[in-house]
Amino acid sequence: MNSNPAFGADLQPFMGIPSFMRLPVTRELDGVDAAILGVPFDSGTSYRSGTRFGPRKIREASLQLWGHNPTLGITPSETLKIVDYGDVSVIPTSIEHTMSAIREAAEGILAGGAALISLGGDHSITLPLLRAHAAKYGPLSLVHLDAHLDTWEAEFEAVPYSHGTPFRHALQEGLIRPGEYVQVGIRGPVSAANDYEDAARLGARTVTIHEVFQKGIEAVLEEIHRRLTGPVYLSLDIDSADPAYAPGTGTPEVGGLTSYQLLELVRGLRGLDLVGFDLVEVSPPYDHSDITAVLAANLTFEVLSLLALKKSGK
Repeated sequence: MNSNPAFGADLQPFMGIPSFMRLPVTRELDGVDAAILGVPFDSGTSYRSGTRFGPRKIREASLQLWGHNPTLGITPSETLKIVDYGDVSVIPTSIEHTMSAIREAAEGILAGGAALISLGGDHSITLPLLRAHAAKYGPLSLVHLDAHLDTWEAEFEAVPYSHGTPFRHALQEGLIRPGEYVQVGIRGPVSAANDYEDAARLGARTVTIHEVFQKGIEAVLEEIHRRLTGPVYLSLDIDSADPAYAPGTGTPEVGGLTSYQLLELVRGLRGLDLVGFDLVEVSPPYDHSDITAVLAANLTFEVLSLLALKKSGK
């Protein structure tokens, strides 16, 4: 844990400068194992905006994370050198320019040898992040936790990109290994009767929320481990949680996962070759008592714990 008094590492959560978990804020990557990157962009949303404020609020909520993960038995900051890299300089009026800026920032971090932990922002940010990771690792195995398929055609005429399209583009561009894309928690009304079939034709294995509750978390994790053979990228939309647990999101869907089930799903990825992670769609203007941001910070902490376990060989 950073001991710089400017960041107040030993202070109570209501004091000090809110970098993620009091980690040092720097763009120096020498010896860094993992970098936190904020992507405060929400112009890809099709309903309620506000996720541009997500990275800042998640950082603030992370001040309650004391450092040791008793469930996984590891203290990430003792195994990993972690920094808060700051934010991508986004352009709210241009999704194309912002996507280029995201990819450039991501490629720079990955070239420095650090794993990238990205905090959104809406789900459109995942496509340039996947492009950057695939450029380094080749096609990726993908775990996608969400309420929505996000494999739709362009939501707006003549505009190819939005938060509902990233995985269609990723599949069509060959960024994902064939047969190794699993999306979990999908639910709610859709635009057309063939939306699920369309996702399957593109290459998605869709585990609906009904199937999750019918089979159980353990069975879902068994399938994920069985299917995924390559470097794994995890994309976590906070609306995969039921709005009772995560109301602060742009497109809430009832009947979702509990906070604990999300923790179980993330912890259950232990042993996979995790190389990248994004957490998206936290919208503080719609949150209550910061419970969505608190959940997001804790899920990010679980991913850092997985990276620490991976480095330690546990």
